[in-house]
Amino acid sequence: MKKDNACPVLYRLTPFDPAGHRYRITLTIDAPSPDGQRLSLPAWIPGSYMIRDFSRQIESLAAYAGSRRVHVDKIDNHTWQAAPIDGPLRVEYVVYAWDLSVRGAHLDETHGFFNGTSVFLRVHGQDHLPCMLELAPPRGIDGWKVYTSLPEAAGHKGAARRHGFGLYLAPDYDALIDHPVEMGTPQVARFTSHGAEHELVFTGVAPNLDLARIAADVKKICDTQIEFFEPRTKRAPFLDSANRYVFMTMVTGDGYGGLEHRASTALMTARKDLPVLGQQGQGEGYRGFLGLVSHEYFHTWNVKRIKPQAFAPYHLEQPDLTRLLWVFEGFTSYYDDLLLLRSGAISQSEYLRLLAKTITSVARTPGRAKQSVAESSFDAWTRYYKQDENSPNALVSYYTKGALVALGLDLLIRRESRGVHSLDDVMRLLWDRYGRDFYQGKPQGLPEDALPGLIQEATGVDTRRFIARYAYGTADVPLAELLAEQGITLQWKTSVNIPTLDVRTRKQGDTLTLAAVLEGGAGHRGGLSAGDVLVALDGLRVDAPSGLDMLLSQYLPGDRVTVHVFRRDELRAFRVKLNAPEALDCVLTV
Repeated sequence: MKKDNACPVLYRLTPFDPAGHRYRITLTIDAPSPDGQRLSLPAWIPGSYMIRDFSRQIESLAAYAGSRRVHVDKIDNHTWQAAPIDGPLRVEYVVYAWDLSVRGAHLDETHGFFNGTSVFLRVHGQDHLPCMLELAPPRGIDGWKVYTSLPEAAGHKGAARRHGFGLYLAPDYDALIDHPVEMGTPQVARFTSHGAEHELVFTGVAPNLDLARIAADVKKICDTQIEFFEPRTKRAPFLDSANRYVFMTMVTGDGYGGLEHRASTALMTARKDLPVLGQQGQGEGYRGFLGLVSHEYFHTWNVKRIKPQAFAPYHLEQPDLTRLLWVFEGFTSYYDDLLLLRSGAISQSEYLRLLAKTITSVARTPGRAKQSVAESSFDAWTRYYKQDENSPNALVSYYTKGALVALGLDLLIRRESRGVHSLDDVMRLLWDRYGRDFYQGKPQGLPEDALPGLIQEATGVDTRRFIARYAYGTADVPLAELLAEQGITLQWKTSVNIPTLDVRTRKQGDTLTLAAVLEGGAGHRGGLSAGDVLVALDGLRVDAPSGLDMLLSQYLPGDRVTVHVFRRDELRAFRVKLNAPEALDCVLTV
């Protein structure tokens, strides 16, 4: 027997103005609060730790009881309060969607994409109730299909068919906003991994895309990760909340990034990084794309189900502070490339090059001596996600150094347990203890200070001093020593043999600007500042990074040069003593 589409909370979303980039949402609440219903839009999206105030894109909002207008007060930046009424409340609002990123909402005549945090108001006091979503097609545009991991509302009148417009059903508000939606006419490939269906959805212009090759490579990654966490059952984790996993990729000229969800991920990649039909070999760009896929898929376990205690549950109106992002992003950054290797998607030599690149990146960050990865995690909201010209001098990445801490822990565990245990055992214990049943009515997060004890439980190895020194302290992980015990040699070399200003530059049009001046370096001692526009070196014009390197190659370390810059609209001259290049390129060999 067919059910009707009655649901305590019903959303209807229409891409009504693609040319103007606007969605219209109608929210119907069967039983609003008798004291007046409070509504809010999240201020941030899980996985991207910065207050983004998505509510600023709500252009208009009105509420109704039947045909009668209901008074609504906006009581803070992202919260509204409707006056008390008897009977259902209907709220109609318009969202402007022109954010082509993995975090927000985007709409034009070619496609529509949105994260629920950008478009779905939270109904306070009813977060735990089922939410029905009706997706309506755009007017005047034919052929669009819907791609999402949100389940269709099977058994309800008007339920969507596979990839169709119609009704979808979420068990609660948290689930509703954790299944992004792509609609349009993308290129699509499908594969099955251990009985679980996966879809690869590519939006944007991408001629001659080799979908079969991409699907084969991604399948290896998914097979390996499912087997990693569930070696016995080989059961995909998202089957508890969806019947498929969807990789939604926006193809652009130069984009890169990803954002994880419980049964899908939103990705952005550069067109040149994807393989085309007839192309042989595996370029650096494609390896980067596969690494991104591996990273976001690993998050299906680590951060979407194994969570820090601060995220269980999320508080989307304010920052959720934790010192453990180095575990959830850093460990994921360690395993993303390692599982590429184990899957056969990359070779051992390619893996070592990727690992060396990470080690080099951390070594070239002076801020690693000032900030620990635990502090970086806690300050993500105000510092890591709001970087400025001084950030290289003051910050460390909980992604990259977090990955090195994970590597160090893995090597330490292997050494101390004589090869019996590894970090893999820790991840499986975390999955057993905190992840597998998270959406099965047993949500609990990892306590802030629990990791050392869990590592000892899983492996018998005491890592308290290691974690205190390298995760909560600022010491460099002793990777040369630890890798040598595994037969891997770590060496430092110089990639260029020319003197340096110790600055980072960016090209802006026809000018070369100092993006950062490294603390204690030649430029810092000579008086250069971030934001300075390089004009000339000893009277010779500087017009590109390669041009600067060419000019510097005419000098020796210790030489003094006159550097002319524009600082704002003022021409300034500085006398700078050049430094020798540091040996900051890591090379790993077996």
